[in-house]
Amino acid sequence: MIVLGIDPGLANLGLGLVDGDARKARHLHHVCIITESAWIMPRRLQYLHGEVTRLIEEFRPEAVAIEDQILRRQADVAFKVGQAFGVVQLACAQAGVPVHTYGPMQVKQALVGTGRADKAQVEYMVKASLGIREVFNNHAADALALALTHLASAAMKERVGVTR
Repeated sequence: MIVLGIDPGLANLGLGLVDGDARKARHLHHVCIITESAWIMPRRLQYLHGEVTRLIEEFRPEAVAIEDQILRRQADVAFKVGQAFGVVQLACAQAGVPVHTYGPMQVKQALVGTGRADKAQVEYMVKASLGIREVFNNHAADALALALTHLASAAMKERVGVTR
């Protein structure tokens, strides 16, 4: 199964693609899409939409896993991330790819075994699971972690007979 993981953000949007299953996943691609703060909002959103659409067309994922963040402290940040989140979901809907959301604690639990894991532990598990040695952008690492989380979640749902 090819899964596209997405760490949504307006300034930095992480994308990571994996192929396989919960036991053996293969790294396909990762990137951090950056928009310039000097760009007007519609231009930033258009750029994000275009890049996500391009990657979906190129890799044809069977599922998309997006981080579902709850940002309570900074309303302006939450609003901007929410706009990026919406644009990403629009691109997925237009391509007919199902979207699944996972919270940060779910990702940490799936990869490290505890919801209290730190970013370094998650990145280590992403690299170990995919055989990646390079140092990469933390947004791309988060996106790959989301894709791996979906593979684990899909395997668990299959074992217990949950369909969606």
